[in-house]
Amino acid sequence: MNIINLIVGTPLAILIDLCERITGNYGQALLLFTLLTRIILFPFTYISHKNSFTLLKIQPELEIIKARHAGELSTILAEQKALYKREKYSTFKALLPMLLQIIIVLGVIGVVNNSIADGTSDFAFFGVDLSEVPKFSLTSVSVAVPLLSAVTAFFLCFTQNALNPLAKSQGFAGKWGTAIFLTAFSGYFAAVVQAGVGLYWIAGNIFGILTTVLCVVIYNPKKLLGKENYQKLLNTRKPKLSKAEKIALSQQKSAEKAREKTDVARFYSAKKQLVFYSEAGGFYKYFKHYIDYVLENSDIVVHYVTSDINDRVFEIERKGFAAYFCGKNTLITLFMKMETELFVMTMPDLDRFHYKRSLVKKDIEYIYTDHGFGSMNLMLRKGALDRFDTIFCYGKHHNEEIRATEEYYSLPQKKLVNTGFGLFYELERAAELSKQSQSKQAETSPTVKSTKPQILIAPSWQKDNILEYCLDALVEAVATEKYKVVIRPHPEFVKRFPREMDSLIQKHSHRFSDDFEIQTDFSSNTTVEQSDIVITDWSSIAMEFSFTSKKPSLFINTPMKIMNPDWEKIDVTPFDIRIRDEIGKSVDVEELHSLPEIIGELLDRTDDYRDKIARIYDECVYNNRDSSEKIAGGEYLVNKIKEHDNGISDRKST
Repeated sequence: MNIINLIVGTPLAILIDLCERITGNYGQALLLFTLLTRIILFPFTYISHKNSFTLLKIQPELEIIKARHAGELSTILAEQKALYKREKYSTFKALLPMLLQIIIVLGVIGVVNNSIADGTSDFAFFGVDLSEVPKFSLTSVSVAVPLLSAVTAFFLCFTQNALNPLAKSQGFAGKWGTAIFLTAFSGYFAAVVQAGVGLYWIAGNIFGILTTVLCVVIYNPKKLLGKENYQKLLNTRKPKLSKAEKIALSQQKSAEKAREKTDVARFYSAKKQLVFYSEAGGFYKYFKHYIDYVLENSDIVVHYVTSDINDRVFEIERKGFAAYFCGKNTLITLFMKMETELFVMTMPDLDRFHYKRSLVKKDIEYIYTDHGFGSMNLMLRKGALDRFDTIFCYGKHHNEEIRATEEYYSLPQKKLVNTGFGLFYELERAAELSKQSQSKQAETSPTVKSTKPQILIAPSWQKDNILEYCLDALVEAVATEKYKVVIRPHPEFVKRFPREMDSLIQKHSHRFSDDFEIQTDFSSNTTVEQSDIVITDWSSIAMEFSFTSKKPSLFINTPMKIMNPDWEKIDVTPFDIRIRDEIGKSVDVEELHSLPEIIGELLDRTDDYRDKIARIYDECVYNNRDSSEKIAGGEYLVNKIKEHDNGISDRKST
């Protein structure tokens, strides 16, 4: 406090003394002083006002960042920091006026105390002794000071809630919870300090109201954006839950916690040699071929941990298969206390962020298997695989990239197992079964099938995907009477961006017909199997579609999906880049008007592409011909556990 009195109190005392000489009264001097400080601080208040509008403008992008990188706190913070820098938003600007006000009010307290000690000032002001702490008595006029402090604070909050764009975007609890707190605090503060300080506080609230109005007059977001756009910004924040929804959510969380507690305890008590971890539901398909081989060719128990309580794996009833639910927070501890021989996962970045290698068992073999056939160097962060012991490689491009990365960064060599991509085999088999089923159905109940080629628009869900970047122009180019068009957003996009999906459906609803639909039901893969061409951006669905159907894909060159900004340092062209013009065609966004001609060419050359894609498939994909007989990954797991067998029994119960 002495430092504040010295650095802040001295100039404030000089200013108040000057005001007192001008007015001849200490109370009037405090009012003039408050006005002068508000004028001096106005530029900072104005900057804060514009800053709050900036935060409101970027709110939709902030929501997208949080949705796109849910559960990845470090990525969210990095993306937010980059967005703040781009838009020149600063949390310091938002807090600066408040910090300055706190410093000044502390200085005023010191100045008033010094003036009282000096004894040369007249502290009488409208019957109130400004040198005394207000008395709560019916005969004391000073009781009006804390009352007026509370009332003016309430009206200041009311004005800000009505005019400040960021305050207006808040929910009822946010607005009026803050108002009630500041009203109560202002009344209490003015009741425990000298009435002169309370007078300064009252005047500050009144001038604050005027300042808020002036800021909006000078910089009015509604006029700058237009009424409609301004209202959209105010509605960007997620709607508040009703009381019933809050109760239901609370009950759901309690049930999940209870389930997690039971499953984690069961997991810890089990003797484990082989553990799989899935970040979300739907990832089982990437492990299925390994697990099938293990269960069919050994008596090893497969322990499957998932962070999705609704994962379909809980419906699996197979001898030797045990599934457990573990949420992302508890998972941190589970990883550190892991005890097993082999740990298989599709989640990269082991030991780099929250999820670490085991502190209990140091010789666990950590195995990474990707959830796509594309480039690991391009699609994973730099160093994402450094702490894994073994990598399951689907094609020779994986070997080339990993070995080149190890050489460039002087890393120890990992064990590379040429497994092939079992998902391709599963898709091929499913497509063949679907064809047989359709053929039998056509024989028993023939129907007239549309002869129009079917175009499937299936983008990724990452930033700058087709839906967000160029969908309107794309639809204009392909939605003609020649084709049946199906838009099939990525399941993650549908889940994470429901508001955007609703807007997209509403925007194109006038096109809905037998030849145009937006599909959000992903329970069947029939749409993919029946399509003649897939149009995508950087999604791995192109490889899944073309390699299993031997039909061409059409790629839109939206901004490239890059997770590793240093990917070009590795002298291996990413598979995702070089394959685009081998299994189909790639088109720049500016050339979308030429799509009808390009699609026509691709359809005319279906037979040529079938032979070409089959040849590329045989050259690039490991073990693609004997997946039904022998899965190299599954065989590797079984053999490694046999090697690790040191007397620990982890066998199926009989």
